[in-house]
Amino acid sequence: MAKDIGIEVKPPKQECNDEHCPFHGHLSVRGQMLEGVVVSDKMEKTVVVEREYELWVKKYERYEKRRSRIHAHNPPCIGAKVGDRVLIMECRPLSKTKSFVVVEVR
Repeated sequence: MAKDIGIEVKPPKQECNDEHCPFHGHLSVRGQMLEGVVVSDKMEKTVVVEREYELWVKKYERYEKRRSRIHAHNPPCIGAKVGDRVLIMECRPLSKTKSFVVVEVR
């Protein structure tokens, strides 16, 4: 059975024994909640999520498109693949570049 992580998301149907899973392990989530598209899943238990956003440039009075890539932990029970739109949430640092975890595939 999946535990309640404190936000309105559907818990995964599968069970896993990953200690870094917010639903079945000991990882707590906090802070930012971001949405993006998975562009790479070549690493083990890690995905690269790219999100596009617009930034207002005061000088030209226009918006410019920007994008950022974020490494996120991908628990086995969620199993996000390339092209999936995912919701990621901030957690404690899991490695040098990973401070986010996938909580839902949209």
